[in-house]
Amino acid sequence: MNKGKFLIVSLIAAVVFFGIVYGGISLTSNLGKSKKQITAENAEAQLDKMYSKIDVAKGKPVKGQIDLNPADLAEELPDIDKFPVTVKNSTDSFVEIFSSPEKSGKGNDAWINEVAEDFNDSKLKVDGKAVSVKIRSIASGTATDYIKSGKYIPEAFTPSNEFWGEMVKESGVTTELISKRLAGNVPGIVIKKKKHEQLVDKYGSVNVKAITDAMANNELAMGYTDPFASSTGLNFLLTALNTFDKSNLLGEKAVQGFETFQANVPFTASTTLQMREAAKSGALEGFVLEYQTFINSPDLKDSYVFTPFGVRHDSPLYAIGDISAEKKQIIEKFAEFAQGKKHQELAKKYGFNGLDQYASEMKTVDGATLSAAQKLWKEKKNGNKPIMAVFVADVSGSMDGEPMNRMKESLLKGQKYLGKDNSIGLVTYSDDVTINLPIAPFDTNQQSLFVGAVEGLQANGGTATYDGIVVAIKMLKDEMKKNPDVRPLIFVLSDGETNQGHSLDDIRGLIQAYKVPIYTIGYNANLKALQTISSINEAASINADSDDVVYKIKNLFNVQM
Repeated sequence: MNKGKFLIVSLIAAVVFFGIVYGGISLTSNLGKSKKQITAENAEAQLDKMYSKIDVAKGKPVKGQIDLNPADLAEELPDIDKFPVTVKNSTDSFVEIFSSPEKSGKGNDAWINEVAEDFNDSKLKVDGKAVSVKIRSIASGTATDYIKSGKYIPEAFTPSNEFWGEMVKESGVTTELISKRLAGNVPGIVIKKKKHEQLVDKYGSVNVKAITDAMANNELAMGYTDPFASSTGLNFLLTALNTFDKSNLLGEKAVQGFETFQANVPFTASTTLQMREAAKSGALEGFVLEYQTFINSPDLKDSYVFTPFGVRHDSPLYAIGDISAEKKQIIEKFAEFAQGKKHQELAKKYGFNGLDQYASEMKTVDGATLSAAQKLWKEKKNGNKPIMAVFVADVSGSMDGEPMNRMKESLLKGQKYLGKDNSIGLVTYSDDVTINLPIAPFDTNQQSLFVGAVEGLQANGGTATYDGIVVAIKMLKDEMKKNPDVRPLIFVLSDGETNQGHSLDDIRGLIQAYKVPIYTIGYNANLKALQTISSINEAASINADSDDVVYKIKNLFNVQM
């Protein structure tokens, strides 16, 4: 062979060699991925395989003393300083105003802050004294809890809508409506454009009746927010009940309609942010949102259609408590100041006052009916599918001290919100995994065992988080073979650091295949790691490193349990 041919053959051989080598690497890599790929068909075999590699112990059952007293809302609420003062008072004569965050935040959500700063700069006087206001940004539902519990009562309150004012009034706190409207806003359902067109084709138009019918017929995947905490969520609940029976929101016809509708609701979110993340993932075709947020979100305006519903969100202003005549005059002057031309134009710039032509067919509901509707939602939101949940608690050495104490407090106080119709189990993990409490209905006996198990937790050893999750999934799947008509959930309580056992990559496919939402609660935590776990199936993640952890967990359990 001459030198030229030899070089060509050598070059071809080299190319083939490198092709085989790198092709082999690529193939091996793909094979590795395919081994990890878990489908619904092979999920059980993969689960059993993973479970067999975990050293699982059985905990000794120990009963604890159950506290049968009702939960103390005032005790659960953190110090009010947890919620920021966005505008400070500039004089000794002032009123503090609780304001909903869509107008007391930052950027387009800072309207009332700018009004308050202008008001304070104006040096207005009452009885010869310069006056001012102090704005505290706090969600309407949380603000209502503070006022109703008596833990902290401001002189004034501007929630998103009048429902919260009615509930404050019903609680016995003196409440006077000073202004029905500071800035106009409307709640709505945003639906993907293609789905909206399909609904128009079938129902002729899209309104709440068409949407609830579509939901009942399983033609629309829509989510909404917690009616205990969210103005839009509460409004949607009342609007749906009103759609089913206008004459009696809590009557049998309304309840039956709600149960049929709710059976096909795939997602109730703790927060609007969580709901929007679920929509981004493709899990939802529609969700509830205020118009002011919608109009300031280009990604939504381009892809969704906004349909208004319910009572308007016009930010009413209330005087709260037994205040002096001077304080009441300050509130009245502030309302008048906010309604001036300059500040109404500013409101429009920030997305308010955009749908002034919309008028609600539903009248404001009294506080007693609103509270009863919330209770109805809590009882009926899971329909005929009770919850089956496993708590997976981190008892590794890194949880020693304050994180462990906070976790115990969270579970012991939070368990008061676990419905008796649900079934509960408890797993702990460090180097290995222990089933402290097999899944069983959360009756008095199971509650006592749960309390006893939590009280006995001690921190030691390494952190095998994903082994704990595998064991929880296995427990749920084994129980669901006996009782398939339940909704499975997992709650992971951890600092988020994993250094032993399976990895997230190992079990991600398993979590996806079984579609079990995993809610995470982080104590002194690597929050990003926990958020990654929760995001797989659109669950929420909570930062428990604050004095409001019990209140946060109460709200989470209210929505999910």
